[in-house]
Amino acid sequence: MRKSGARILVVDDEIEIMRALQRSLTAHGYEVFTAGSGEEAIEEIAHHRPDLILLDLGLPGMSGLDVCKHVRAQSSLPIIVLSVKDTERDKVLALDLGADDYVSKPFGMNEVLARVRVALRHTAQVQSGTEPRFTAGPLSVDFAQRQVFVEGQEVKLTPTEYDLLKALIKNNGKIMTRQMLLSQVWGTGYGTEAHYLHVYIGQLRRKIEPDPAHPRFILTISGVGYRFNSEEQENG
Repeated sequence: MRKSGARILVVDDEIEIMRALQRSLTAHGYEVFTAGSGEEAIEEIAHHRPDLILLDLGLPGMSGLDVCKHVRAQSSLPIIVLSVKDTERDKVLALDLGADDYVSKPFGMNEVLARVRVALRHTAQVQSGTEPRFTAGPLSVDFAQRQVFVEGQEVKLTPTEYDLLKALIKNNGKIMTRQMLLSQVWGTGYGTEAHYLHVYIGQLRRKIEPDPAHPRFILTISGVGYRFNSEEQENG
């Protein structure tokens, strides 16, 4: 199999999970490094300079949240959090600290691989510069002209709706917490005004989604926020 060139650091204190991830990622052409603690993860990051981190939150000693904070203070290295389902508060906090996505334990390996591909694609797009036009299925956005089209027909968005859509697309594939979206679109003083976001998400879906009741583009991540999905095969 052709090597992707991407270097991935798996950080988890559960040996079986770490080994399973290592086997699967290696089989798909990734170069994999591992760490069993937060302190070891920091050393591995400095030594191997990975392209992406799969990070468990429940680590001994230095926590996954501390690792996330440390990494994000120094770089935009993609971080996908691995978390048990009952730690919703920690998952939201990790995303607010700069994690790009999360996968709940127990997880399917295909889901992890898909999230890794999305995160690496997003990083490549950012590094190469944002294209002036974005297209996903019937949706097309011309950022230079602030125009939005669905099936070739222009859709009129309010300035706030457009800014919300732009924030979601710019973070395509990444989970955006409610606080992150509110701060980016409305400003830092609106971090707790979740009802604003709910209303505008509904308005935006009615204008751009083929079926607003079953969104394809703007997916709800229960208890956390939203994620823009440009992949044809994924359903929300």
